[in-house]
Amino acid sequence: MRHMGDVLAGNHATWEFESDALVIRFERGIRTPKLFQALGERRIPHEALASVTLVPGKRGTVVLHAVPRRGADPLMEAAGGQLKEGYDPYRLVLPAERETLAEYYRDELRERLGPVGHAGQAGHAGGGAHLSLSGALDGAADGSMRGSSAALPDGMPAVADEPTDGFLVAAPQGPQSFKAYDGKASFDGASKVTFRWFWTGASSEKWKAGDQTFSVRELSGVEWRSPDVFDGYLRLLPRSGEPRSAQADHDPAAVVFGLGYGPVHESLPFAAAVLAAIRGAGRAAATEPADALPQSESRDPAGVAERIRHLGELHRAGLVTDEEFTVKKAELLAEL
Repeated sequence: MRHMGDVLAGNHATWEFESDALVIRFERGIRTPKLFQALGERRIPHEALASVTLVPGKRGTVVLHAVPRRGADPLMEAAGGQLKEGYDPYRLVLPAERETLAEYYRDELRERLGPVGHAGQAGHAGGGAHLSLSGALDGAADGSMRGSSAALPDGMPAVADEPTDGFLVAAPQGPQSFKAYDGKASFDGASKVTFRWFWTGASSEKWKAGDQTFSVRELSGVEWRSPDVFDGYLRLLPRSGEPRSAQADHDPAAVVFGLGYGPVHESLPFAAAVLAAIRGAGRAAATEPADALPQSESRDPAGVAERIRHLGELHRAGLVTDEEFTVKKAELLAEL
């Protein structure tokens, strides 16, 4: 940027333009989407962006949209294109009378984005080429391309089509938790995810399996299905690739959402934080000597005791047989 620290204020957010990054700060207020309030502030390095576009918005507004590269942001990676337009944290809505100023910042950001940005600026100087590139970029940025690549004219370098080698944007930090319909999901912020089942919502399959604790080293990914659609859920994917129930309601590695349970502003940042931890653990494991990796991880004794207690309650209620109780209790004791 010509002036490091310039700030552009829009609806629910301000963008601060640093020499090497775009800093997005979200407002706190009753009208601000809860997801934005949960995110608070995000720093987006320029190398994490594929393009920047400007399009007409609704009711006398324009929309400045910074499009992230594929694989750059764990939040958008976890969302998988399911976010509603108004929840896209990369959109800044401005009054139409500020369009000229928005165009200035769009062009300044494009100048920082390598081949795509330089192609746009070169076209601007020559006239016709700028219209072609601008139309290709802006026409693809109406909110439907969240995190995907922009379509560029033939022969133009397509930085947007190149996924990043690892996340470039930080995931939400710190321990997190939320209530799903059938249990409470907790993440310690570093290495462990826990599901504690609710009597009122958990299926018999989950009660028989007991409360679950997962090491991020044992996981390969996270599957998030938005609570804004039917049958939303958060599922942890094991690195072993062992088969899982097709129904999240029956899978002990998943929690299901419901009305008021697992809302986007709680479950999506949770999914993004866990996904970032999984990728980080995978990279660390790939660089460690084989003999440095732990051979096994002992279970939390308190957690095992709690699972045995639940198992006993199921046995007394007649939901598991004597044989099932004996076998499962022996398995749990073996984990200590």
